Amino acid sequence: LMQFLRYATPLICEELDKNSKSHAFDGYDVNWEEKAEAIECLHTLSYAEVNDKVKLQCTDLSWNAIGSVIAVAYGKLDHQDWCTDKSVLCTWNIDRHNIISSKPDTVIEVSCCLTSIDFHPERISMIAGGVFNGEVQVWDISREDEMLIARSGISDDSHQEPVTSIKWINDPNIKSKALQLMSSATDGKIFVWQINMQNQDFKLTKGFVVVTDNIPKSLRISKAKDNAEIGVTGFSFSNEDKSLFVIGCESGNVFKCSLNSERNAVTGLNSIPLFSPVTFAFHYHDGPVYSIECSPYHRNLFLTCGMDTSAHLYTILQSKPILSFEPGNGFMFNIKWSPVRPMVFATSTAEGSLLIYDLEISKINPVINLAVNDNKSPVYSLQFNKQRRQLLATGDGNGKIQIWRLNDELTNQKTRETHHLAELAEVALE
Repeated sequence: LMQFLRYATPLICEELDKNSKSHAFDGYDVNWEEKAEAIECLHTLSYAEVNDKVKLQCTDLSWNAIGSVIAVAYGKLDHQDWCTDKSVLCTWNIDRHNIISSKPDTVIEVSCCLTSIDFHPERISMIAGGVFNGEVQVWDISREDEMLIARSGISDDSHQEPVTSIKWINDPNIKSKALQLMSSATDGKIFVWQINMQNQDFKLTKGFVVVTDNIPKSLRISKAKDNAEIGVTGFSFSNEDKSLFVIGCESGNVFKCSLNSERNAVTGLNSIPLFSPVTFAFHYHDGPVYSIECSPYHRNLFLTCGMDTSAHLYTILQSKPILSFEPGNGFMFNIKWSPVRPMVFATSTAEGSLLIYDLEISKINPVINLAVNDNKSPVYSLQFNKQRRQLLATGDGNGKIQIWRLNDELTNQKTRETHHLAELAEVALE
């Protein structure tokens, strides 16, 4: 046996070395899932009390860390004044053999409309949520009694307007092993929170504010007042640099930002100073930006969409978009990169459509234009399942959530696809 191993080992190592330098297996991944040629709706979920009584909309979606539970935020996105509606956070475990589509596994009542949610990336039962009144809350759905475990409260050191986005982050400047929460709101503020689970409270550790002075005069709306706060509609972090993030704004502006920024300090809060996070301004949308997301496969690329019925692909290295998409389906409310196909992304529209683009096939038209509902109700929410690559969830203005199984074409990475995405970014800079 030893004689054979001495003879065979150098030959095998030589072949393995050749394979490691070959592109023959680029994009190859073992797929144990059932093959699918068509897109199929596996579940249509709805909470009867939401649909029958108060007519709440699905405002946000989030999958838990293992991809088995979908959390649904209910609220209203068409408030004309202050919110007086109660809302709910619901969860369904799609692995349940006897799943009841109209009966959530968990129902948590919230005193005000829930606007944004995010499952903890490690603790499968912990969910953070942002509320219309500016509050940030955290729940543990594994508890049998009180599921609310921490809340920011409403004070001078909290958001004064609706929270638009909330995410668990790992601030590289904080030594704690625990993750932090970051929230944005229409008051122009971006906050980083440290959570004390034992005391059930939040500590504000860092604060930023976005103002019109951050906008270059060439990109500024003429009517904008000096030093006026700009509502932040969403943010997304670079997949490599955890201090770099991009934001979209109510004004249509798009900015590159940094957690390390300590410049242009303005009037602070009672507990901490506020700084400007903006380091670069991109060409703007002609209306509010509704969604923004960095590519999980390229450090410089990110997507935006908004009220101007368009979506843009940007690189952080130049102000103008690389590509623009105008499908003609009304406002575009949400946009997400595929977690498994570098050249694929999805967006949802005001006319009830789910659009999926494959840049390997077309840089203009979607490869999928799917009617999510029969009455063209707006599709406000969209979320890929990062653990189960064939699953995608949508949530609409009727309060209905649909779990879709994508076909193999959209979920199996192509040969050298990551390289093609990098080429797309490089060509734009030439």
